[in-house]
Amino acid sequence: MRGMSQRRHVLTPDALVLVDTIARTGSFAAAARELGKVPSALTYNVRQLEEALDVLLFDRSSRQAQLTAAGTELLHEGRRLLQEMDAVVNRVQRVASGWEATLSIAVDDVISATTLFELVEAFGGLCNGDDRQQRHATRLRLQTGVLAGTWEALVSGRADLAIGVAGVHANPGHIELLPLGELGFVFCVAPHHPLATVDEPVDAAVLVHHRAVAVADTAQRLAPMTVNLLPGQDVLTVSSMQAKLDALLRGLGCGFVPEPLARPHLAAGHLVQRRTSTGTDATTLYYAWRAERGPLGLGKALAWWLDQLASPTTRSALLDRHASRSART
Repeated sequence: MRGMSQRRHVLTPDALVLVDTIARTGSFAAAARELGKVPSALTYNVRQLEEALDVLLFDRSSRQAQLTAAGTELLHEGRRLLQEMDAVVNRVQRVASGWEATLSIAVDDVISATTLFELVEAFGGLCNGDDRQQRHATRLRLQTGVLAGTWEALVSGRADLAIGVAGVHANPGHIELLPLGELGFVFCVAPHHPLATVDEPVDAAVLVHHRAVAVADTAQRLAPMTVNLLPGQDVLTVSSMQAKLDALLRGLGCGFVPEPLARPHLAAGHLVQRRTSTGTDATTLYYAWRAERGPLGLGKALAWWLDQLASPTTRSALLDRHASRSART
């Protein structure tokens, strides 16, 4: 019992953050710089942790800090424990004030950043009386997701609210889901792309011979979604919808993009819309949140955001008001 107790005492939040930082930065020196420690002190702390647990956490035979199997397990479980600790702090503070310490929002890449930041501004500025100090104590944490990645952030506990969830996913429970609205997509190519002048509708037998541009699904554990890609088709994968738009403007491929995002480029003649015989030209998006069941109920911050999302005008703006970069010349 004594040995187990001693091992438990070394697994402090600081120790878990230490392992996470080394794994993320890839070296003891880089982690020491980020944590404001000298490398020798960090190395000593890791050795203390390894001795207490009686395991080797890092393989020091290579120049980079490589996790052992035991270190990888500690990293994964440590991250889970840190998330749970944050959740406990959040719940305790909510009991006292009703306002969450942190509200994490996962936003799909196709959502209007302009409208989103207007909501962030309104959240920080519109409150009265005693709630002002508590509102300002709620920190917003925004994260961008793509396809299944937005849903995964919610169900894994990394987000309290998800805006722009695509498709219908298996609900693990305690998740509420409502329609955000329908988002139209258009198939686009640059004017100098070979598909700009072929007969419409463009058939799959023709499309398969031309490179598609796709945005990578950000899901890490759930099965990633693939939309509007043909078997055997060459694919250029990018990290964001804006990067996809830039690639299309340069004639690097073809693909579907949200109509509001493509609209000014189509009007300027820098993109050409083509009808196809395959593909999805519209999709229904949703917003979803972790619904607490119990005496706490919803926190005031989440309730505020849900109140805004209940407005048809807000939902429409989140899908339609895209600020585009100036068209290329």
